[in-house]
Amino acid sequence: MFNSAGIGGTQFRPGRPRRMQRRPAAGLSLIEMVVFIVVISVCLVGVVSTLSLIGRNSGSPAIQRQSLALAESLMAEIELQPFTTCDPLGPPLTVGGSCQISQGLGAESGESRYSTTTPFNNVGDYHNFTMSSAAGTLKTLDGSVLGTLPGYSASVTVQGNQALGALPGADVLLVTVAVTGPDNSVISLSGYRTRNPQ
Repeated sequence: MFNSAGIGGTQFRPGRPRRMQRRPAAGLSLIEMVVFIVVISVCLVGVVSTLSLIGRNSGSPAIQRQSLALAESLMAEIELQPFTTCDPLGPPLTVGGSCQISQGLGAESGESRYSTTTPFNNVGDYHNFTMSSAAGTLKTLDGSVLGTLPGYSASVTVQGNQALGALPGADVLLVTVAVTGPDNSVISLSGYRTRNPQ
């Protein structure tokens, strides 16, 4: 008979299998792979949407440069005009006298930017002036149509009573030129013009 110690003194336990050690699994499970793909897809959709939005909202650099050139040209034209109390079509203001034709904001009757006889002759004449390629009024100062700029338009606003430093508001105008490009982007320039002593 055998004793419970078994042969050679080693203990023998019948019916109990040996335990196998499990090695950790290598790689990804199917669930982990699906979650990874979903997360990457969401990130890519977000990046592409952002780039698309930026692309739609940023105007073409060529359109912006052309709009800026048009705005600067019109602003330079306006600021070269005199800003006087009396309209230059009439005699100048005399000491203690009054203007025969007072200069206000907006063109006087019969004045036009393109006229050779009664052109705009004061900064105030440009108030509410507009021109657009759609209406065929986008023109140079001599009246030539700018046919190479389809889809552009420009507008001018002149505001009085703009105090600037020590200058009284009555002697300062704020001129704003806004140019809209064919992509509906707007370039706006503003500048001050002070009154001539006349």
